[in-house]
Amino acid sequence: VQLQASGGGLVQAGGSLRLSCAVSGRSFSRYAMAWFRQAPGREREFVAAISWSGTNTNYADSVKDRITISRDSAKDTVWLQMHSLIPEDTAFYYCAAAMSTSSAAPLEPEKYAYWGQGTQVTVSS
Repeated sequence: VQLQASGGGLVQAGGSLRLSCAVSGRSFSRYAMAWFRQAPGREREFVAAISWSGTNTNYADSVKDRITISRDSAKDTVWLQMHSLIPEDTAFYYCAAAMSTSSAAPLEPEKYAYWGQGTQVTVSS
């Protein structure tokens, strides 16, 4: 499974970005998908996850009112729509995939076997 993240960039505080993660190599519909982020000098942290069916989602408390994760199996793509961005959202954002037979949307990075290369999001104040 290969994951290609895109859509990052420089945005002013209060702005919006939509990150995309294109998945190839295996049946996209079999995978729960997630976004994680890592800022310089900080641990990688969970941002959002969506189950293979799209019916279940999980969000980090720090972003849940500002971010929406979605997926389109016809396009083998998962998106992360971010609004009202703040400087604290500045980080490298990674998409990840986990083979799943349940309706779970895991928060734990160790449950994700496949990772993309990431895309940088920078929010200026």
